Amino acid sequence: MTTPKPRVRFAPSPTGYLHVGGARTALFNWLFARREGGTFLLRIEDTDKARSTDEHTQVILDGLTWLGLDWDEQPIFQGARLARHQQVADDLLAQGKAYMEEDAIRLRVPAVELAWDDAVHGRISFKGEDIRDFVILRSDRSPLYNFAVVVDDIDMQITHVLRGDDHISNTPKQIAVYRALGASLPIFGHVPMIHGPDGKKLSKRHGATAVGDYQHLGILPEAMRNFLALLGWSPGGDREIMSMEELRSLFSLDGILKKPAVFDTTKLEWMNGQYLTTKSAEELYPLVQPALAKLGLNGGKKDDVLRAITAVKTRSRTTIDVARQVAVRLDGKFVTLDDKAQKEIAKDPAGYHAALAASIVALKSAEWTPAGLEKVLRNLAEERNVAAGKIFQPIRIALTGGTVSEPVNELLAVVGKEAAVRRLEAAALS
Repeated sequence: MTTPKPRVRFAPSPTGYLHVGGARTALFNWLFARREGGTFLLRIEDTDKARSTDEHTQVILDGLTWLGLDWDEQPIFQGARLARHQQVADDLLAQGKAYMEEDAIRLRVPAVELAWDDAVHGRISFKGEDIRDFVILRSDRSPLYNFAVVVDDIDMQITHVLRGDDHISNTPKQIAVYRALGASLPIFGHVPMIHGPDGKKLSKRHGATAVGDYQHLGILPEAMRNFLALLGWSPGGDREIMSMEELRSLFSLDGILKKPAVFDTTKLEWMNGQYLTTKSAEELYPLVQPALAKLGLNGGKKDDVLRAITAVKTRSRTTIDVARQVAVRLDGKFVTLDDKAQKEIAKDPAGYHAALAASIVALKSAEWTPAGLEKVLRNLAEERNVAAGKIFQPIRIALTGGTVSEPVNELLAVVGKEAAVRRLEAAALS
């Protein structure tokens, strides 16, 4: 007998944006379904009419799409299933498995063990007598969460329920509903919570928590996806950078960890930088151009922008970072001296200005190619009997406002002869 293919679901509530914790849960469900040749479903749990909005629903769908997570059937809206929830509750009432109390319907919870073999934590058990009979349908005939999700999961033929381990306390009540309905249990798997660097549950005090925020902060979807996959799951070994195909082929429930995961923004930005490095300037251009426009750089020629992107992408962490560095290279008005640059100049102001003055003279007659520029500057260093860095660093500081950049000969080639000489002259006189 063949094992049926898994059917899993992601069931967000459209009362807010797509939180990184929800996105991670969706990703785990999606990877499991794709790895096993199963089905990934969406259920929008919009029963809170006062707080649920179409805008939030769309933001959630857009966030999943941005991450590359597609779903297999039309999303189901829980609010549209009210009549079904009411019918099932009424059936339980008629069978004596539930009873009326103050116009609400309460489920009878037998005094038996309510246990399951969790795919992450192993066997978890609660005593039925510790769980009071609970309301499944309010007096206004609206369903309670622990009842509605079970009815929906049964009707959607969900085989595995993978969700955050903050739901462990809900599971015994849901098991009681499954038993009352005579339905077999799905496999439950409760994944670890995501904490901030301080060890507390991730919240806005730790910074951005919505997936859309990271998109606007210049994080690439493939980097975000890779980063989220490693929050509470390990492929074994020390591999970190993984393509979508690698994630799909390696993901398993056995690899999900029990302990909370830590959302480390520095690690995310490092990972994003790895992905930026592998992308071509052409691929990055449509992502960088809007950020350039927001900075106020609208007139740059595409070829100039592409050259600048190529020069800076390996030292960038986000597309916003790329845009800032591109702007500095294409327009001197974006250059501001950072603290390290100011300290460097302060060590030897006279030497800084003298090196710039000498460089300007040498560069005016240079062949304006990376090779030609390097030759001229190294010859100048020999003539002045100083290390090449004593020539390169003042130029770097004057052109970028910082002490780190691509090689100075490449930097000069990107900035262009006329603009570079003009900027160096202004810096030499400052």
